[in-house]
Amino acid sequence: MTSECPKCAAAVDAGSLECRRCGVIFAKVQARDEREPAAGAVPARRAESADADPLRRSAWLAKCVFLIGLVVWTWQFATGSSGAAANSWLHLPNLVFHEAGHVLFAVFGRFVSVLGGSLLQFALPVGLAVVFLRQHDAFGAAVCVWWAGENLLDLAPYIADARALQLVLLGGRTGAEVEGHDWEYLLTQLGLLRFDRILGQWAHRVGLLMMVGAVIWAAVDLAKDRRQPLEPSLD
Repeated sequence: MTSECPKCAAAVDAGSLECRRCGVIFAKVQARDEREPAAGAVPARRAESADADPLRRSAWLAKCVFLIGLVVWTWQFATGSSGAAANSWLHLPNLVFHEAGHVLFAVFGRFVSVLGGSLLQFALPVGLAVVFLRQHDAFGAAVCVWWAGENLLDLAPYIADARALQLVLLGGRTGAEVEGHDWEYLLTQLGLLRFDRILGQWAHRVGLLMMVGAVIWAAVDLAKDRRQPLEPSLD
């Protein structure tokens, strides 16, 4: 019984260890073929990537819809009253983190505990943005930066109310009725109480800039993701 040499196609006898014509050793050829992926493996991986493409496209479209929502929301906050963010439904989840900040920083004394509410409210989305960046998710990071800016808008009326104390607080009463609130205490301790409205205005402006910048960042990331070619899976 004979077969062909894999290199020169010469006829070789069964049981031969090497080709008499070209001298190739059959065991080495077999070992090389076992190390290399099968010829059909590449098309299979390409087919798998092609099948995943609709899922990627759906995720991209979902991000586009979400981004449009952020654009609309940013426009409403920018053109509405200074308290628009505090009157949105986002105020309630923001408030949860605000109150948690008071408890979390209570071990550092009264000043840090009072500051901790506003600090955690702003720092939490910033920290999440860093996490997304470490995972190479620019869109997720941009959304978190937008949220951090929105929190500044949420805090702006609170800061500006330090002297007037007319803002209705969590218990349903104004700061004047409960002898002050966080930012009245903080600015008094810092000797900056007379700048409450200016500081509130700047918090509002910086928050809007962060929101607009985050929207642009997210849009740029989506544009890059749209142009990026689909890479074949290596699994």
